[in-house]
Amino acid sequence: MTTPPRGAAPGLLTLPGTPLADAVVNLVRPVQTPSVFNHSIRTYLFARLVAARLALAAGDDYDDDLLFAACAMHDLGVASDGPHRQRFEVEGADRAAAFLVERGSSEADAEQVWQAIALHTSPGIAERRGTLCVLVREGVALDFGGPLGTDHLDGVTDEQADAVHTAYPRLEMIRSLTDAIVAQAAKHPKNAPRYAIPGEFLRERETFGRTRMEHACRSSRWGD
Repeated sequence: MTTPPRGAAPGLLTLPGTPLADAVVNLVRPVQTPSVFNHSIRTYLFARLVAARLALAAGDDYDDDLLFAACAMHDLGVASDGPHRQRFEVEGADRAAAFLVERGSSEADAEQVWQAIALHTSPGIAERRGTLCVLVREGVALDFGGPLGTDHLDGVTDEQADAVHTAYPRLEMIRSLTDAIVAQAAKHPKNAPRYAIPGEFLRERETFGRTRMEHACRSSRWGD
């Protein structure tokens, strides 16, 4: 468990530390690049800041273990050991839900996580599918620094952002994640449907050599 640096808000960098959270980390760390892994953990830390800003309390308004699981596994669809036969959001959601059920989670909890992961690239839909979907979507959006759209970017102080990025450096996350999504999308036609994120990323890379997202993130709050 990471120790918060001096000046960080109490608990800012604290991970759940439960058996389920530990199992999730052991699942994703070996099959993701360090950059994508750090992005997944930062997504959780930012999602928890959004929850606090919305006056949502862990245990009452959302399950912190499920929030961590959904955030940490939201890019499991681009993992190096995956079957790579569906768009990455759905493949990751399927793998995450199956993992949770195998670990003893209820079908209802697994379904919540499935929806949060499958819809994390779907603005306007995720926000209407419950608290977990909202928090995962906002955590992802915050870690992109603005281009995905978020109402909470100004709610993260420079001190908080510095602490999060010191503990979990970005390591050119935008390029690394886009590389992984494009590589997964190119492996099977079902992985890259038109007008879905993976399909558009693949076609923009093939046509322009860089995605619009990569271009937009150059001027985002965190950069790459």
